[in-house]
Amino acid sequence: MQTTSHLLMIRPVRFGFNAQTAVNNAFQVADANQQEVERKAIAEFDGFVEKLRNANVDVTVVEDTPEPHTPDSLFPNNWISFHSNGTIVLYPMFAENRRLERKPTVLAAIKNKFLIQQTEDMSVYENKQLYLEGTGSMVLDRDNRFAYACLSPRTDRQVLEDFCTRMNYTPVVFNSMDEKNQPIYHTNVMMCVADRYVVICLDSIPDEREKNSVIEKIKASGKSIISISLSQMNHFAGNMLQIENSSGEKILVLSSQAYESLTPAQVAELSGFNRILHSSLHTIESNGGGSARCMMAEIHLPLLQ
Repeated sequence: MQTTSHLLMIRPVRFGFNAQTAVNNAFQVADANQQEVERKAIAEFDGFVEKLRNANVDVTVVEDTPEPHTPDSLFPNNWISFHSNGTIVLYPMFAENRRLERKPTVLAAIKNKFLIQQTEDMSVYENKQLYLEGTGSMVLDRDNRFAYACLSPRTDRQVLEDFCTRMNYTPVVFNSMDEKNQPIYHTNVMMCVADRYVVICLDSIPDEREKNSVIEKIKASGKSIISISLSQMNHFAGNMLQIENSSGEKILVLSSQAYESLTPAQVAELSGFNRILHSSLHTIESNGGGSARCMMAEIHLPLLQ
């Protein structure tokens, strides 16, 4: 299934601007008051989790550890993904301090609730300086087995193709650029694949052949296309995730900034597919360069009996 009602989220400790990721993440902006950033980020995180749980979504929250210092730990979907056949995949990370996020405490919390039958450890690609940052680098159409990926310093074609071979996906590769003609660092910034629709910033794909190829793949999957502008993408409108609650109700999750950037027509169209849930994540977005989707690692593993 495309959606799940089970999420992993990491409660941040010492969250802040990460200079190691800022080299190729144009969304990050440093804030001089680090203590205030930490306080606001925790408040935003807790408020977000509360909204999800109030919507009857199962959220497994793991408290990060102060050491080793992992300032981006609240974005777990980049280093791990969970699959319905009981497989977990560990990914090669661009920033050295993000590699430290692969902490035993996180895996222990997952093993307490879910069945892990196999681990695909792709982190060895770090030795070759090749990277694929999980469901940030890829946006997965789990039902149709497409892995959409825009190439960047954090998304390598060779590693993507290896993932697709291991996990039985078809790669859909393209280039996506911002207004300054710089590669967009993660695919999940510019597109979201839901059960019956795809939100995508087609304006960020400069090559017409690549753009048409992506459109054809989406149409072949039977999904509607909802286009967003570059400006909306810059407000994290592409960084959405469709989930479901314990009753099977579909919910589209995004930040308040992203929601407020949408037009009334877009809100109406999206609401026709599912309920919309948004939460204010301004501090996390500006300092971390990621938004709501990045904070949720969806768990498709079987539950323990």
